[in-house]
This record gives sequence, C-alpha cells and structure tokens, in this order.
Amino acid sequence: MKAIVLEADWQPRADYPITQLEIDSQKATMASQVWRNPRYAEAVVSDPTPGPRDVVVKVRACGVCGSDTHCYETDDEGYIIFSGPVQLPVVPGHEYAGEVVAVGKEVRELKIGDLVAAEGMLNCGSCEACRTGHPNQCPYLDMVGFSSPGAYAEYIAVEERFCWKLNGIAERLGDAQRALEIGALVEPISCPFNGIFVAGGGMRPGDHVAVFGAGPIGLGAIALARAAGAATVIAFDVSDERCTLAKALGADEAHNPITLAQNGTSPSEEIRRLSRGWGADILVECAGAALKTMPEIEKSFAPGGKMIYLGRTGERAPVMLDVLVSGAASIIGARGHAGMGCFPQVIRLLEHGRINAEAMITARRPFTEFMSALDQSCARTDGKIMVHY
Repeated sequence: MKAIVLEADWQPRADYPITQLEIDSQKATMASQVWRNPRYAEAVVSDPTPGPRDVVVKVRACGVCGSDTHCYETDDEGYIIFSGPVQLPVVPGHEYAGEVVAVGKEVRELKIGDLVAAEGMLNCGSCEACRTGHPNQCPYLDMVGFSSPGAYAEYIAVEERFCWKLNGIAERLGDAQRALEIGALVEPISCPFNGIFVAGGGMRPGDHVAVFGAGPIGLGAIALARAAGAATVIAFDVSDERCTLAKALGADEAHNPITLAQNGTSPSEEIRRLSRGWGADILVECAGAALKTMPEIEKSFAPGGKMIYLGRTGERAPVMLDVLVSGAASIIGARGHAGMGCFPQVIRLLEHGRINAEAMITARRPFTEFMSALDQSCARTDGKIMVHY
C-alpha cells in the first residue's frame, strides 16, 4: 500500500543522558534530543493484516497535527522539535478516521463497514498505571505515528479496544465523508477534554476560561469550555487567522498578544477586564510556549484557579510558586486522550451537534499532496488541515 514514511538520523546530543533502554529499542524518550535531519518520503509498504483482536481500517481522513509539524521542522542544529517519544522509521499520522474492512477472529463489537475513529495512545492495559486510571502514563505506551505505524497510509491495523464508532455522526449528517472528517477531529478535541475534565478535575458552568494558543488543541478547548457553560472564554494567539477561528469555535474574545503589546496592554489585563477583575478559573496552555505564557498566566489566576498545561516544549520555564500558594492556584499537566471516556464523550457531543468542530477544518488536501499540506502547516495560520483519501 502507499504510505508516507518518516526517517531521521540517530544522533543523541552530547549532553543528553541517553539510557540503555533507548539505545536497545532505538526509541527516544525525548525525540528533540536524539533524532536529527528528518526526512518524509512517499513509500510502498506491506498491507497490514489483523491480529486476533485487531481490525483493519481503510483510512479516509487524517488531520495534520502540530506534532507532525514538529517532526518536520528542526532547530539550528538539525534536530526535530517534537519532544515526545519517537521510534524511527515510522509511518506518521494519528488523527484519523476510516472504515473497517477486516476484523480478527476475536473481535466482538465491530463489523466490516463500521465507521470508526481510533485512539493514538496504545497503552498496555495491564500495568499499574493503566489499571489505576492513568493509561496515558503507561510505561509501555506506544504512540500511533511516532512509535507505532500511523495513518498517513491507505490502511492501518489497530486493536478493537482503541476504536470508537462514528455511525451516529454519519446518520445525523447523512454524509459519510463529512462524518469521517469530523471523526478525525475526535483525537485533537479529546486532548483538551482529558486535560480539563479528567486530569484537571473539571470546570463549573459560569467559570471564566482563558486559552493560550488557538491551534487545533486550543480550538477544541474553546469549544468544550463553551459547551460546558463557561461564563466567558478568551483566547490568545499570535496568528490573526487563528484568532478569527477562535471566535468561530465559541470564544467571546480572541487577541493577538503582539497587537496587545503594541496597544499598551497584555493578555493578563484583558483577562481581568473581561472577568471584571476576578481572573480566570481555568487557564489552558496549548501554545507550547511556557517561557512567554507563564508570566501572563501567573497574573491571571482567579482564587483557586487552575492552569492546564497541554503544550509540549523541551524548555524549562521559571514559575513563581508563591503565586500558587497565595492564590490557592494549581498547575496540572495532561498528556493524551485515552481512557476515562474521553473519546466516547467527545463523539456524543459531535453526534448531537453540541460543538461546531467542522469549523476547525480550514484546508483539505488529497493524500497525494501530503508534503504540501505539511509545508502549509508550518505557517501556523490554519485550524486543521485535513488529508483525505
């Protein structure tokens, strides 16, 4: 089958404490410290065959994720920017939906013809982390498109337990392809769902919410906050185009911090103004730019406020911990989207039209134009670029 394959050179930085496990597996825990000179290329790879508990999905839509972009872009020394775990070579792509075309002999719930979206965090299910409700922290975790074959391909094999049906969305829309494109958004929307409602413990109707970064993850956070009854939602992004998208997804206001600075104000001042001095009950960092966002976030906490950190960066950021003490505030990290009902809850919201996720899609590209889609993603002005098959 046709696929895209990502390769790079294994060259650990001199100051990176590489472990023997990483060397033996060729799986870097922090890819930005190991993989250099990335190369995406079209290739022909073997068709997947289902194991006893697997299904084979014919991929019909796959979103270009910021993590894909970070595996394409490099720093000045040629190292990829993505700081998560990566094992190469690999077929990338993890925000996907498609049609089941084959099933293993032990598959019970899915049948050929079902439309599905699938989780990308392949946890083992049996370790202590998985069994105590932390599947995204599984020590044996594989990530689709990074350390396990991904969906920039015609087909992908995946365990049935990671798949969720999209048939209800298709029935509501009366259009299978539209349903599959929306289904490919379940993964990026489930990441802020996990951050706000699972790792972060939830929010209350009437909360003031601030979102830093209006890429797809931030847009999902905005839509979810609005659906959950936020009193106000304010967003910040250095792209004017994404600020416009933020308002389409439900933000009351969206501001470019560069423009704010030119006008003599700042994100924290705008948060205080919109909340009548109270501050933000929930702050979601989706920009992966903590060095720039943390100083503003520290000034923006409402009493008892929570910051949900979803952005990834290999940098350390200073934090004034006294702010957390005096304000009874908290910082909560969240990775992934697996477990605790993230996927089915988001699918219910989409199935019943509670969030307008389709507005996130700002560009569509055929699979044959994947490299152009990847180049386009580097501009960081789109919402979601959707590759279709």
